[in-house]
Amino acid sequence: MAADVMFQSDKINLVELLQRVGSGAIQLPDFQRDWVWDEERLISLLASVTLSFPIGTLMTLETGNPDVRFAYRPLAGVRIDKSVEPEELLLDGQQRLTTLYQMLGTDGPVRTRDVRGRQIDRRYYLDIPKALDRGVDREEAIVAVNADRTVRQLHRVHLDLTTREQEYKHELLPVRLLLAGKARKEWMRGYVDGDQERWDRWDEFETTIVEALTKYQIPVIKMRKATPREAVCQVFEKVNTGGVSLNVFELVTAMYAADEFDLREDWEARRIRLRCNPVLEGVENTDFLQAISLLATQDVRTEWEQRRASGQLALEEAERPPAISCKRRDVLRLSLDEYRRYAEQVTLAFLEAGKFLHFGQGIPSNEWLPYRTQLVPLAAVLVRLGEKWADPQVREKIARWYWCGVFGELYGSSTETRFARDLPEVLGWVHGGPVPSTVEEANFRPARLYTMRTRNSAAYRGLYSLLLRDGAADLVTGKPIEITTYFEDAVDVRHVFPRAWCEKNGVDSGHMDCIVNKTPLPAMTSREIGSRAPSEYLSRLETQFGVDSGELNAALGTHAIDAGALRANDFDAFFAARKEQLLRRIETAMGKPITRETGDTGEGTGE
Repeated sequence: MAADVMFQSDKINLVELLQRVGSGAIQLPDFQRDWVWDEERLISLLASVTLSFPIGTLMTLETGNPDVRFAYRPLAGVRIDKSVEPEELLLDGQQRLTTLYQMLGTDGPVRTRDVRGRQIDRRYYLDIPKALDRGVDREEAIVAVNADRTVRQLHRVHLDLTTREQEYKHELLPVRLLLAGKARKEWMRGYVDGDQERWDRWDEFETTIVEALTKYQIPVIKMRKATPREAVCQVFEKVNTGGVSLNVFELVTAMYAADEFDLREDWEARRIRLRCNPVLEGVENTDFLQAISLLATQDVRTEWEQRRASGQLALEEAERPPAISCKRRDVLRLSLDEYRRYAEQVTLAFLEAGKFLHFGQGIPSNEWLPYRTQLVPLAAVLVRLGEKWADPQVREKIARWYWCGVFGELYGSSTETRFARDLPEVLGWVHGGPVPSTVEEANFRPARLYTMRTRNSAAYRGLYSLLLRDGAADLVTGKPIEITTYFEDAVDVRHVFPRAWCEKNGVDSGHMDCIVNKTPLPAMTSREIGSRAPSEYLSRLETQFGVDSGELNAALGTHAIDAGALRANDFDAFFAARKEQLLRRIETAMGKPITRETGDTGEGTGE
């Protein structure tokens, strides 16, 4: 559709705009934030309008498109029946139009905020002599008083405007009367009251300020009702730079609200269920919608494939398969029926994915989850697998795909495209098809071990979890560190050769702080290690806790640590041996060999 059909640009009189706001012809889409401007900005805007200065363009959306339905509400301060349906929704200009309506179109006080951010109720007046004085800044001519029409200083009334007589005395006109013709003339009669000087002043006031205000026009871009849903949402996000940005979940929430479905409430109930698993604590509402989008768009793709196979498609349609996707535009296209169809299945799939990662792959918590984003395709895959998920061979393939994504570090950017490939490719692989591109493309370079120094790295978190999965044992008890007691035992990553020892013995920070010299250990064991040399703390563990040396050596082996090198305090031998053992662990997890590198110096930027 041509752009000139989708948009219409006009200049609309301020009086007409305020009338349309007051009648409910113009309302807000419910995803708009509340009115939040402070008093300084209110006064500045009113001053600009009374001076006929431009205040920018408004943007509205014409209602009536069944595919673009939002819940709506009137602008703040408007009192109308809930049954009134808007003709247009205000996409950009809420703060400006609400300010003008509350100051010029209503009788009540204006609720705003002071310089400290505190909520206050104000009434506004225009000082007539100051407004006519070209040497006075227009903002200085706008007087703000309390809701009771007074200004108090040190608990004493400094200005009293509680009666018309007091308004006349101070020559302060309520700004709400500026566009109220009949009421303004009535106020004028009391103000002038036979005083020729005041009459001349009022005549100039009407000519220079009131007349200019009644003729004031604001540019308005109207998006026609035929504008597609994703275009509407994208335009709103682009123009809403002055407020808090909305994510796709909030936009979908607003669309579902038009069908009286509270998506936020539904998600909150599901989020509580997911948080029972520590791995899933960070799952976001947008992740949930993306998983549903993958499944819904795959349904469309499957239907297209079936129709093409049966010859029901025209040649042009048969050459353009619909995409499996969870990009923003596709999530915005999710119908409420599609959401309802998959919401519970996806919830259960996330829960199953959490169990798989927590208990099956050694990931203790959300903090150690390599990629939250990888949960999206994993959940979608589990929905499709159904009962086949119980097959050990299937689980083995899913684990391999998962670890290839982690150690290949493939889910850090442009993830939506990979998600769309993962769903059909992993399912095809499970059913005997080719290896997925995520498995095929995954590559881990041995030198990466040197630069994995903090949990900011997905591979760092992954290797830590892999050691737990593979049975890393407590050096005191000799028993594998249990996921079920992980938090109780305060397990965390600890240096094998303590930092103090390394610094004293000239070990550079790159080798000292990388993942090769770190391993998961309970807090109690770490306290015994302290800053001691390995030979010393190993002897201390044997003496103080009665640990058999053979059993201690075996426990070190579960951490991929060479006991002989450690007992000899030989950092270089320890490092070389552990590096190789860690590479073998990664190879096993990924199910593919890692090419060893020559001339490896271990230099690089740490994460």
